[in-house]
Amino acid sequence: MAELKDKTLIITGASRGIGRALALELARQGVNLVLNARHQHPLAEVAAEAENIGVQVRPVAGDAATVAVADSLVATALELGAFQGFVHAAGVLHPGPFLWELPPEHFQEVLDSHVVAAYQLVRAAVPTLLRQGEGLAVFFGSYAAEGNFSGIGTYNIAKRAEEHLARQLAQEAPQIVTLIFRPSATETRMQKQARDAEGGAAEVVRREFRGYLESGRLDTPEQAARNLLKYLLDNPRRHHGRIVS
Repeated sequence: MAELKDKTLIITGASRGIGRALALELARQGVNLVLNARHQHPLAEVAAEAENIGVQVRPVAGDAATVAVADSLVATALELGAFQGFVHAAGVLHPGPFLWELPPEHFQEVLDSHVVAAYQLVRAAVPTLLRQGEGLAVFFGSYAAEGNFSGIGTYNIAKRAEEHLARQLAQEAPQIVTLIFRPSATETRMQKQARDAEGGAAEVVRREFRGYLESGRLDTPEQAARNLLKYLLDNPRRHHGRIVS
């Protein structure tokens, strides 16, 4: 796969957390960026910061789980030129409730953010990348995909499905380097939400996630982004179809 310098990547979840940190790390590597998040103002701030580093940046606000936004992300990347692929870092948790307590709209939002958005990126981007004969697709996985934990059940389900979707893409489109990145526990908005969880399983969730903070086991978003960047810059094809962490 070609080096990433002067290429264009799409990053979802770019307004905060690991997605934001990764956008800035990639900008320092000379990667042009199409940045996505649902809320326009914080996304514009990150885009301006990345642009000040010296690369081309285009923010596209909206829900990547929708056809229109996914298509706009790819169209914008093609306008920038040298489109190389995407990193799907967006995600929603909604921690605390037991599965039967979770409102239907929250259940759908979790699935949309992880699984449906991943599918929409694949649908919109992969045909172009296949015509080019190469590309990069990075999905954020989680150790939560391997088990069950009360109060974050929908997240567990969604991550299991997203990781399976990534492996399916790796099988069907071997020309595109496909990775699943599982970051270590990282101090993000999700962690903060879990520490303040409410609902039937909230006590269990709060105890678990507060334990990460109190024991000093949380990476910063910048550490997580640099960990992923190491894989992206050092022959990522050798990890094709695999989980890296």
